[in-house]
Amino acid sequence: MLWGESLLASFSTLFLFGLLLTRSPVLSSVLVCALFFLLSAARFQPVPRSRAQQVLKPRGRVSVIAHRGGAHDAPENTLAAIRTAAEHGATGVELDVEFTSDGVPILMHDDTIDRTTDGIGSLRDISYADLRRMNAAAKHRLRNQFQGEKVPTLEEAVRECINYNLTIYFDVKGHANEAAKALRKLYVSYPRLYNSSIVCSFEPSVIYKIRQADQNVITALTHRPWSLSHFGDGKKKFDSFWKHYWYMFLDILLDWGQHNILWNFCGISAFLMQKNYISKEYVDQWNLRGIEVVAWTVNNASEKFYYENILNSSYITDSMVEDCDPHY
Repeated sequence: MLWGESLLASFSTLFLFGLLLTRSPVLSSVLVCALFFLLSAARFQPVPRSRAQQVLKPRGRVSVIAHRGGAHDAPENTLAAIRTAAEHGATGVELDVEFTSDGVPILMHDDTIDRTTDGIGSLRDISYADLRRMNAAAKHRLRNQFQGEKVPTLEEAVRECINYNLTIYFDVKGHANEAAKALRKLYVSYPRLYNSSIVCSFEPSVIYKIRQADQNVITALTHRPWSLSHFGDGKKKFDSFWKHYWYMFLDILLDWGQHNILWNFCGISAFLMQKNYISKEYVDQWNLRGIEVVAWTVNNASEKFYYENILNSSYITDSMVEDCDPHY
């Protein structure tokens, strides 16, 4: 549940309702000015657009980003995936940041290891030493080609990306304080990341913490409408009638907040949106704000052609070599 996202959206919407209910023009003006100065004082300026463009559209061209390293082509979030993506012509890779029980930053999408490895259990109960014994390719369709692949540390992945000159999209699901500290350390150790990476999250609190730790880091918000009330396949998350519609209401507030306040508040350079909700008008609206739209997850040839040649918009894909089902 993305409480951090919905909270600010809820606050902002309630504030506007308060303005509508206020009969005094003077009081309304005071409230508007108070909100304006509050947001102005707390917001972060985005990095210069010229530098952000180096990451989002290297050499002025659309960027093709391998999702989780290209999870259809190789075991997701592994060094093998990074190498395979580079060999198949990816501009960059999207990598998921998680933490083991002893605080080691690693690559992992889920907070459990069941789906991708031959182990079971929650990351909060598994040390890095124990995780290293797991086979990260165990559940992949091409597991026989990637035997013995390990779950890499975040730093190992960064070094591999630098070696192959790949742009990195760090996807941070949570752990705002831990992630900000770990990423700040990496940026200090590898300064070239400032011009070759971007930190993304569904949670504005994560992006805000990252900008607090280092205002020179390029950042993006990630969004999918109805993400609080529905799974990615459209199924409802809650059986309860009231709970379901309560979260749909929060979804509406969150969507409004993302598009009207949060992007400006966090000082982002890009907006990562689920592909089904993107149109040329949508891309143009964000571009007028100086924000690049990056689509996910674009998996067939006609979609890729559309983004590259019609929208001139970068995209994230599960495969660099073939059409694929996103739920392979």
